[in-house]
Amino acid sequence: MKICMHNWMRPEPIETTIERLALYGYDGIQIMGEPRKYNWAEVKASLDKHNMKCFGSVSIMIAGRDLIHSDVYYREMTVRYLNECLDMVHALGGSIFTLVPSEVGKIVAMADVDTEWGWAVEGVRAVAEHAAKLDIRIGLEPLNRFETNFLNRHDQALKLAEDVGLSNVGVCLDAFHINIEEADPYQAILNTGKHLVDFHVADNNRLPPGGGSWDWKRLIATLKQAGYEEQLTNEFVVPFDRSPLREQQEASGTEATDAELKFIRDHGSDLMSDGAYSRHVKNAIEFLRSAGA
Repeated sequence: MKICMHNWMRPEPIETTIERLALYGYDGIQIMGEPRKYNWAEVKASLDKHNMKCFGSVSIMIAGRDLIHSDVYYREMTVRYLNECLDMVHALGGSIFTLVPSEVGKIVAMADVDTEWGWAVEGVRAVAEHAAKLDIRIGLEPLNRFETNFLNRHDQALKLAEDVGLSNVGVCLDAFHINIEEADPYQAILNTGKHLVDFHVADNNRLPPGGGSWDWKRLIATLKQAGYEEQLTNEFVVPFDRSPLREQQEASGTEATDAELKFIRDHGSDLMSDGAYSRHVKNAIEFLRSAGA
């Protein structure tokens, strides 16, 4: 299997990220969905320089980005934002896009169930039609109930994909989220089967693989049993310890915009040193390879 990684968890120059991933033997990256943050030609040149691939991207659903917002203008702006992400993926040679339909952190509905579902179908279909022109598959990602009140389980994501009705729309599952929401996470993978577009890896406590209680050999074997042998995408988010038990913290060595820092802190983490982050990146791929990836 190929192993790649998201980069939204540590804001830094993209060249630094790509160099680190190449150093530790990663196959590529899934670049954060901020298309106006990057010079696409320069990113592509850096990937080529390090013999790395951009597999795709993931939507960064901060406030105002929401396909089920009650304000039609926000829904329209979200479609435009997601289409720009797809354009970036295409320019970088990617083929998949992980889509979270609603704002991360929003857990209160703005309309009744049927109305929200209709908005989601309409919005995802508009984005998927653009993706189809670029030969990009979309994976709808369920998140846990504490991050969204919309799409928490694989069956809900499968139903949304079915109602959108386009063949390039499937599901992305995340080991952390399915550990919380699925009655049987392994069966959820098998049920998703051929519709699985991407799989995000973090342990049950959102530490890098191997830092928690997931049975990774069984998990990887289940993915293969389901017919999925594509990329595993590292998306661990290391909790920031504010207790006296914490290790001595080094300076982060990087900066983040207010929006980036809020997004990271909303996920229970914070900026860490380059050394600490690099150790997690290195340990993650070594563990996954040892588990059969």
